[in-house]
Amino acid sequence: MNAEIGIIGGSGLYDMAELTDRREVTLDTPFGAPSGPYVLGTLRGRKLAFLARHGAGHRISPSELNFRANIFGMKTLGVGSILSASAVGSLKEELKPLDIVVPDQFIDRTRGRISTFFGRGLVAHIAFAHPVCGTLAGVAAAAGDAVGATVHRGGTYVCMEGPQFSTLAESRLYRSWGADVIGMTNLQEAKLAREAEICYTTIALVTDYDCWHPDHDAVTVDMVIATLLQNAKTAQQLIAKAVAHVPAERTCTCATALASAIITRPDAIPDVLKRELAPLIGKYVQ
Repeated sequence: MNAEIGIIGGSGLYDMAELTDRREVTLDTPFGAPSGPYVLGTLRGRKLAFLARHGAGHRISPSELNFRANIFGMKTLGVGSILSASAVGSLKEELKPLDIVVPDQFIDRTRGRISTFFGRGLVAHIAFAHPVCGTLAGVAAAAGDAVGATVHRGGTYVCMEGPQFSTLAESRLYRSWGADVIGMTNLQEAKLAREAEICYTTIALVTDYDCWHPDHDAVTVDMVIATLLQNAKTAQQLIAKAVAHVPAERTCTCATALASAIITRPDAIPDVLKRELAPLIGKYVQ
């Protein structure tokens, strides 16, 4: 076991400044290569694995991300909890740029993304009514409060395909649904983390208002980049504060999500899948 907590850094967050005893690990997985090497190290006494979601130099678009490889890599490194930082647009006036939202729900507006480790002869249906770990979300929100950020607990994250941003009609539709923020990446991570029995929470960093807002057209690229940089600094402070409070022993249902989810009879599961998915299903299927 090389790490206990995973950090996925989104737009603007490409490193963890306080991480010590660093070493890079390049992994291959049954699903291909992750976004880049995992940076292993120690932060506030906890063993971490950091992954830049979009790769070095931000070269991988949301639709091109190999979500399965990214989460499977975390699992093979021993990670039990993932804090995922993500830049988002705000769908509500009260959620201002530089605020942090710790959502507890998702709406899927993506198309054709692979969001499961299963199939090819192995069927499993996880419970996903509550798509983030409540315990971990509470830790993240409390850490945000502790570092002086404006934190909003709960809310709905619309995960859109991209890479284009919303049309005005779409933005108004999402607001009519009562959604809070919009991004392009976190739903697939949350689904796969649950299948891997990893606790997961999103740290949604508001960069600007989505196009519904009357001031949206006045936002420049320079303004967004400046907000991204400030958000990244806040995210690093929040994560550094949070890791000390991530439970070492997990008692939440995330840790046993597959216990009653595998439907396929063990003797009907292809042997190749038993080998490939051993980090996920090995304790349930021999």
